[in-house]
Amino acid sequence: MAKTSPLEFMRQVRQEMSKVTWPTRKETIVTTIMVFVMVFICAVFFLVIDRILSWGVSLILGIGA
Repeated sequence: MAKTSPLEFMRQVRQEMSKVTWPTRKETIVTTIMVFVMVFICAVFFLVIDRILSWGVSLILGIGA
């Protein structure tokens, strides 16, 4: 692989950065809210699954309240 000079590298970086489509402020806010909603849904889901599995294991092993 051929070596690239630092100046050529910086030129290529600027060229690639000009191709990037940056999200608008509204898109960023909507995406952030969707991430928080999905995290909440996943947290509740895993909490319920954890409680069910914990109950099942205690029932099988005869331990707990």
